[in-house]
Amino acid sequence: MHVSMAMQMDEASTNLHIFHNKVPHVLTVAGSDSGSGAGIQADLKACAAHRVYCSTVITAVTAQNTVGVQGVNIMPEDFVAEQLRSVLSDMHVDVVKTGMLPSLNILKVLCQNLREFPVKALVVDPVMVSTSGHVLVGPSILDGFREELLPMADIITPNIKEASALLNYVPLKSVSDMRTAAKLIHELGPRNVLVKGGDLPDSLDCIDVFFDGEEFYELCSLRVNTRNTHGTGCTLASSIAAELAKGSSMLSAVKVAKRYVETALDYSKDLLIGNGAQGPFDHFLALKNIAQNSYRQDRFNPNDLLLYAVTDSSMNRKWGHSIAEAVRAAVEGGATIVQLREKDAETRDFVNAAKVCLEICRSFGVPLLINDRIDVALACDADGVHVGQSDMPTRLARSLLGPEKIIGVSCKTPEQAEQAWIDGADYIGCGGVYPTNTKANNRTIGLDGLREICQASKLPVVAIGGIGLSNAGVVMEKALPLVVGHAINFAFKGRSSLGSYALVLHQLMKQ
Repeated sequence: MHVSMAMQMDEASTNLHIFHNKVPHVLTVAGSDSGSGAGIQADLKACAAHRVYCSTVITAVTAQNTVGVQGVNIMPEDFVAEQLRSVLSDMHVDVVKTGMLPSLNILKVLCQNLREFPVKALVVDPVMVSTSGHVLVGPSILDGFREELLPMADIITPNIKEASALLNYVPLKSVSDMRTAAKLIHELGPRNVLVKGGDLPDSLDCIDVFFDGEEFYELCSLRVNTRNTHGTGCTLASSIAAELAKGSSMLSAVKVAKRYVETALDYSKDLLIGNGAQGPFDHFLALKNIAQNSYRQDRFNPNDLLLYAVTDSSMNRKWGHSIAEAVRAAVEGGATIVQLREKDAETRDFVNAAKVCLEICRSFGVPLLINDRIDVALACDADGVHVGQSDMPTRLARSLLGPEKIIGVSCKTPEQAEQAWIDGADYIGCGGVYPTNTKANNRTIGLDGLREICQASKLPVVAIGGIGLSNAGVVMEKALPLVVGHAINFAFKGRSSLGSYALVLHQLMKQ
């Protein structure tokens, strides 16, 4: 390995160590909900579910339940200022998320403190009108939003009623109206706008409109039939803030947050708390699998792709290996992620073998993905799937697997890479880079094709196909400056020496 490449790897390793020791931190400035479905309580739970630290500044204390809001007690502005200064001066906040700002003076205090203690991002949830229709602030604060807070915001997340209020109560009745509203609100100063369409009349899906000042994105999710929708707005905004604190791009943070809320709503649709028309939902759906998933601290870490092993049934048969033996050799040799590619086995046999492989991988803390077979991944609770262009669409796979699972997509063109990102994939498998005898009639793209996709991709890229010890260094040198993520990524096909390949490549990376 060239000295310059080794220095890049050492620098990346040092930066990762620092990054992993820095806990992402969100500060929520909002009201307290005694029913614990929305407000500060929802923000705390949402950030915790995204594994992000959350501190709080309470602007008001409310008496509310599943029936409605019975009372609001606004905090003195000087005490709100004291809370803000206490946290911002000491705790290295990454992102501030705002909720209920019940008075113009409290809004001004917040803006003053943000100017004194700048943060990486400001997420504004303009809590004016709840989903249930309760008006939570007076009209006098609207000018404060428009003139002071919105120009400081990195994203604002109004529902239809709130977007209408910001625009002097213009009616919003269609997705086209939402697009117009997003553009007009953007002109008030925020860098990004997300107009939420959950309350859009006569809509079978939940369509949110995201506008970044240049492009519109219509983000669609299934409408969940449930009464348990209290706190969805707070949760979405806090989830966006949490993902931004972890370093995600804005659109990626919005997409992850939207998937999380959709999944949590579906998981909690039959939850029965309270007697009113709008109940809370369960933010901690992932805890149902905590025993199985406790070895994984993060949903997805691009560094898991560093040494990517792909098993092959024909090669295993040739060398007399079971799929479990191939997987154990790979992880013992240093593989950081494993994909099970099994085209010949019966479904029952594949599921049973996958369960054995999953136990092996989890004992090493290595993620296990299933190639193509969503049904097998669900049956064995694998960490995710890898799909091709002719397999199940990524968006449908995401809806079946939920937000916590890893999804990779095979891509040969920049257009396919862009679509994978839009549809919610976590990484791209790019290849074959070289010809390989483990996948017949697979069109190769060469190093130039790999470089082109790396340049275009917004996702981490795994170079797949015909990569071994003799050419790994060439692939690294060609793609290292461009791969999205923190390290060059490999895939190598299952062979008799699969574990040895992993070990040799792992040693090569350290040279």
